[in-house]
Amino acid sequence: MTLAFLPNRSKWPQLLLRGGLAVIFLYAAISGFVNPQDWVGYLPGILRDNFDPKLVLHFFSAYELLLAAWLLSGVYTRYAALLCAATLAGIVTSNLTLFAITFRDIALIFSALALASMPEEQ
Repeated sequence: MTLAFLPNRSKWPQLLLRGGLAVIFLYAAISGFVNPQDWVGYLPGILRDNFDPKLVLHFFSAYELLLAAWLLSGVYTRYAALLCAATLAGIVTSNLTLFAITFRDIALIFSALALASMPEEQ
């Protein structure tokens, strides 16, 4: 079976990676605004102790929304993907005691790095 009906299949891997990464940032951002109590515990202790945790979470959620929009835009995808990988690595390393939950982010880091390694669209 061929997939000839799908136009320009060579762009699909990048689109799928961009969309998949954007969805995780969109979900986390929206949930952070709607249910901040579910996410405050993931903030590093130094931020929770020195700043209003909900305010920090709202700023981070806004950052995640911008990052998702950047991914979806397809503009400078390599840099957006590298920023995604760095963000996810920061989440994992700042929550090592919650590794049973955050270990899945490691696969997302590698997905972001795979996206960053793809050739830019011409």
